[in-house]
Amino acid sequence: MATMTPEQCHAFMMQGTRTLKVATVRKDGRPHVAPVWFVLDGDDVIFHTALDGVKGRNMQRDPRVFLLVEDEMPPFSYVVLEGTVSFDPDMDVQRHWNRPISARYMPPERVEATIARNTHEGGMVVRVTVSHLHGEANITD
Repeated sequence: MATMTPEQCHAFMMQGTRTLKVATVRKDGRPHVAPVWFVLDGDDVIFHTALDGVKGRNMQRDPRVFLLVEDEMPPFSYVVLEGTVSFDPDMDVQRHWNRPISARYMPPERVEATIARNTHEGGMVVRVTVSHLHGEANITD
């Protein structure tokens, strides 16, 4: 097992189509975890969600999040992040960030349709300012 540098963590997170697991806290204190598509903007993590969904409501009430990106295949690796969110519901901002997110996860012929589906009133772009980053590579080696 090897601890990753911040640069290795970023490279690992952007390999392929790994999803980001976002953990938030519900109003009653229970945890909520959900997978999302994401991209990086420097050290910040960017994803899209609904303002009135569970994640959206939780983050508007409490901006602290815990994130996980993992490789579920041997030799197993992961990156965990902690941070706080800010969000922007502006349609142009949604379109801007939904483009690289959609391009990462969808085949080229489906990118425009995915952008159109994910850009809507009631949506928001979430920016996570990371305060803590830790990764471990090749856990079973």
